[in-house]
Amino acid sequence: MGYEKFVEIGRVAFIAAGPNKGKLVVIVDVLDQNRALCDGPCSGVSRQVLNFKTLQLTKFTIKIGPGARTSTVTKVWTKDDISAKWAETSWAKRQSELAVRQTMSDFDRFKLM
Repeated sequence: MGYEKFVEIGRVAFIAAGPNKGKLVVIVDVLDQNRALCDGPCSGVSRQVLNFKTLQLTKFTIKIGPGARTSTVTKVWTKDDISAKWAETSWAKRQSELAVRQTMSDFDRFKLM
């Protein structure tokens, strides 16, 4: 069984660190071996250069060309319904559960017992 998640143009990635932590982006262009130009118009992330160390690759890809515009990325994202596919994954469900747990008070945790 080989590696299936390659860094490629159109790969959907999860931001694991930084101010946009927890949001999805699409790799629009690979700049060098450490950085990529990413755009996340449907998740509220502006087009920016991100380090690969802050990205976690998902199994989703969209078909775009190198350096695609934000409007093109938005159209393909909505056509492929990436947000709904992401919400169905166990990874996204686990992230939402962790977010709920972090907002719980001590009394809320006590009520769960």
